[in-house]
Amino acid sequence: MSVRRLSNAAKLSVTGLVLTAAGMLLQIAAGSELYPTPAGPIILLAAAVIVAFVRRRWTPWVGLLVPLVLGVGAIVAAVMTGEFVAQLTDVGNPGVLLGSLMHVIGLVAAIAGSVGMLLRPQGTGELER
Repeated sequence: MSVRRLSNAAKLSVTGLVLTAAGMLLQIAAGSELYPTPAGPIILLAAAVIVAFVRRRWTPWVGLLVPLVLGVGAIVAAVMTGEFVAQLTDVGNPGVLLGSLMHVIGLVAAIAGSVGMLLRPQGTGELER
């Protein structure tokens, strides 16, 4: 592994993955029961490391699929139970509220960055991952 210069899209993807993981951990610490284990944040951080340090054609797909699957899961949970929506609107628990906002913003950023990585032509200027 080596540290190389990342494109803006790759930086956005990595930042989004880390922000989502931090948001989930904050939700857990603040008492949310949506995530009984830290598996989600661990997977997100592993994906961030892959996007940041592994230079392969499939790397942007990792950055896209991991937050996409978690995002779909959050949407399904929101529709089925309404618990995630409640967390996004509950001003009574600032830790859960902030963590939920970080979670959503991070997922959007990670997906947008990964789409940008996939749409960028290979071999144009900055190194892409």
